[in-house]
Amino acid sequence: MKSLLASTACFAAAMTLLHAQPATPASGGVTDIGSRRELFVDDALIDRLSGKAELRLHHPVPKEIALIHDAPWEGSGSGYHSIFKDGDKFRMYYKAWQLDVSDKGVKTNAHPLFCCYAESSDGVHWKKPELGLHEFKGSKANNIVIASGKIGNVNADAGHPAIFKDENPDAPADARYKAMIRSAGPRGLLPFKSPDGLHWSPMSDAPVITEGAFDSQNLAFWDGERREYRAYWRIFTAGVTEEKNWKPEGHRAIRTATSKDFLHWSQWQDVKYTDSPSEHLYTSQVKPYFRAPHLLIGFPTRYTERGWSDSMRALPELEHRQWRAKASERYGTAITEGLFMASRDGVLFKRWNEAFLPPGIEREGTWNYGQQYIGWQAVQTKSDLKGAPDELSLYAGENYWTGTSSALRRYTLRLDGFVSASAPMSGGELITKPIRFKGGKLALNFASSAAGGVRVEIQDADGKAIPGFKLDDCPPVFGDSIERAVTWKNGGDVSTLAGRPVRLRFEMKDAEVYAYRLKE
Repeated sequence: MKSLLASTACFAAAMTLLHAQPATPASGGVTDIGSRRELFVDDALIDRLSGKAELRLHHPVPKEIALIHDAPWEGSGSGYHSIFKDGDKFRMYYKAWQLDVSDKGVKTNAHPLFCCYAESSDGVHWKKPELGLHEFKGSKANNIVIASGKIGNVNADAGHPAIFKDENPDAPADARYKAMIRSAGPRGLLPFKSPDGLHWSPMSDAPVITEGAFDSQNLAFWDGERREYRAYWRIFTAGVTEEKNWKPEGHRAIRTATSKDFLHWSQWQDVKYTDSPSEHLYTSQVKPYFRAPHLLIGFPTRYTERGWSDSMRALPELEHRQWRAKASERYGTAITEGLFMASRDGVLFKRWNEAFLPPGIEREGTWNYGQQYIGWQAVQTKSDLKGAPDELSLYAGENYWTGTSSALRRYTLRLDGFVSASAPMSGGELITKPIRFKGGKLALNFASSAAGGVRVEIQDADGKAIPGFKLDDCPPVFGDSIERAVTWKNGGDVSTLAGRPVRLRFEMKDAEVYAYRLKE
C-alpha cells in the first residue's frame, strides 16, 4: 500500500510540474460534440500540447496472407480491394488482372479485366465462391462478379471497382449495393446498382463524373452524417485533356464531389491538406470511420520514384526485380506505400506526411510499384489474443507485377488506434478547445505502462479548473483499455457539466490516449 501511495504521489508531483501557460481564451466558439467519440487524428479540437506531449502516428501490424490471386482469371495485376462487413459476413471485391513483365515491357492482354468476389465469416479466413455468373475459357466455375465489356448500354472496365453497401435508408431494394466502375469509353465513372451484391446493372447510360484521370480505384459512398453521397477520384494537378489523351503533368491528386441521388453530382472540389506538400497520390480510400462517422478517414497510396542503388539491384527477386532494374535506367523506379489522412468536411484533410504503412523489410514481393495499396477500408475483427478486445483489420497488396499472382496481406491495429496523444515518463499534457457535450461519463481509449497513467481535468471555457474536477481530484487512470471511465474524488458523474462549454485537460506519463467519449 505504501508503494502504491508513493507512486501516486510521485505521479501527481510530476504532473504538477507540467502546469504551463493558461489555455487560449475561448474566442472562436464552442464545438458541440454531443456523445460522439473523438479521435486525435487531427488538431481540430486541440488548443495546445505542452511538456513532452505529441501526436503520434501508429502503424498496422502485419499478419497472415488473407488471399492469393492465383486463379487463371486473376494474376499479378490483381488489386483495388473493397472490403466491408455485411450482416454476419465480410464481403470483398477486387480487380483481377494479369501483367506479364519482360525486358521489352509489360503485356496486359493475358485476359480481360474482371471484378471478383470473396467472402469471410471472420475477416481472417477468406474463400472465393464459385458464383456461376460469367464464363472464363468455357467454364462458369469462378468468382467473377462483373466482366469488362458491354453491360446494358454502357461499356464498363470492371478492373477499377469500388463497391459498397448503401446505408441510405431511402435506397430502393434493387440498389442496396452500389458501385463506381470506370467507363471503357467515353472516359468517366459509371454508377452501378445491385439488389444482392452479385447481380449488377448500370444506373446511367453514360458516365456521371467525367473530369479526371480515373486510372485508380475511384470510389463513392453514402455519408450518413451529412446525408449525401460523396465521391473521390484521381486527377492530375495540371488537368487532363479530352478522351484518353490525359497529360501526366504535375502530381497525381484527388478530387471530390457530392450527390443526393448518386447520379447528379455537385461541382467538384480538389482535396486540400492542412500542412502537406503536393505529392503523387494514386488512391484515396476515404470513408466515414464507423466508430466515429463524423470523421472521414483515408489511406491514400503515395507514389514515389527513386533511383535504383546497387544494393537494390542485387536483391534476389527473380524476373520482376531484374526488369525493374533495367527499366529504371530509362524510367526511374516507382515505389508505393500507404498514408493516413482524416477530414471533418470531406475536402480539407490532415494528411500525415510520414508513412502509415511503409513497404517494410526487404523481401521477395516488396518495395515494388503496387506494394501497400491499402484496401477500402478497415473492418472490425476479433483479436487472436484470448480475452483481448476486438481490433481493426486492414488489407494491403504485395507481390504486384511478380510472376502469375499477387497477394493480399491482413494487418491489424487497435480500435481507434491510428493516432494517439502520447507522452514519455517525464510527462506531457494536452488541452482541448472549448467543447459542449451530453452524457454522464468520460471514457478513454488509452494505454499506459505499469508506472504511468493519465489524469483528466475539466475546465471552463476560459481554462479555469472546475471545482470537483480539478487535476488533483483525479486518481491516475492506468492500464490498457479500449474504454475506461475516468473518476474524480466525488465519482465519475459529469452530467452536471453537460451542455456548458468546457475544456478537457489530459496529463499523461508514459501513456497515450487514442480517443475519448462522453457517454450518455
